[in-house]
Amino acid sequence: MTNVAEATAAAGLTILAPAKLNLSLAVLARREDGFHEIESLMVPVSLADTLEVRSQPMPGVTLRVRYAGELAAGSGALLARDVPTDGRNLVIRAAELLAAEAGVDRGLEVDLIKRIPSGAGLGGGSSDAAAVLRAAACVWGLDWSSERLAALGGRIGSDVPWFFAGGAAIASGRGERIDPVANLPDLAAVIACPGAGLSTAAVYGRCIPDAARRGDARRLADALATGGLPAGLPFMTNALEPPARSLSPEIDRVLRDLEEAGGFAPRLTGSGSACFALTRTIAEATAVAARLAARRQAGDAACAAMFVVRLAAPA
Repeated sequence: MTNVAEATAAAGLTILAPAKLNLSLAVLARREDGFHEIESLMVPVSLADTLEVRSQPMPGVTLRVRYAGELAAGSGALLARDVPTDGRNLVIRAAELLAAEAGVDRGLEVDLIKRIPSGAGLGGGSSDAAAVLRAAACVWGLDWSSERLAALGGRIGSDVPWFFAGGAAIASGRGERIDPVANLPDLAAVIACPGAGLSTAAVYGRCIPDAARRGDARRLADALATGGLPAGLPFMTNALEPPARSLSPEIDRVLRDLEEAGGFAPRLTGSGSACFALTRTIAEATAVAARLAARRQAGDAACAAMFVVRLAAPA
């Protein structure tokens, strides 16, 4: 989901691109096209990047990146990894693809303010791509539906279509099939990130598919909706956690740090390296984060940055 904070086609617009958490992630099979078939219950959170987007008379996309929040200060600056500003960035690729498909002969100027760590399994790059598709369509005056933009985004990255869902949703196939989920309880979370990121391809390369977990995402959604967090915990599993832990011993330390700070049943999100612990309220999450921060200040915790978030897209 992306939220337009302010927008005029003439002056450009500012749009928010939220991070996501995978409350469950099953890897069911390896597909003939080289992708993996997955099922994942994903939720947007209040941590978000900001994109300031303006139309330009000449073709081409200009991208500038700066860092804010945890990525701009303290040990969190370790997570301000170099974000490319050329064609390797999904923002550039998405905008260029939309221009080509829509026959647009104008360009785009984008200022990206990063608050979501890269290589963390939080979906920052995919969310940024979804946001720029919506923003570019607006400033270029294109009459494209969200469904059409989402389908185009699927050609950029498997997670991109999910960010058009507007809230919690189950992603399946290689990520392009989206089934919105309603009635999830209001929850919060503490997200903790080690200093090093992980390659999604490397993590998937070590994953062993398990078709027996088909349907777990729906069972988790139903359990959370009817019984809250305690009922959902048995279904909150991530098939990518074992290979991610084998690639990064820091993940074991972060999961242990979260648990020892009072986080209940912490999990890895996506392909990592970020970990999270759900709580019933933002006050509970703040208390866990405070204990984790004290451990980090004493040199007794592995996380480079932490975030207290609500499980909802930013307003």
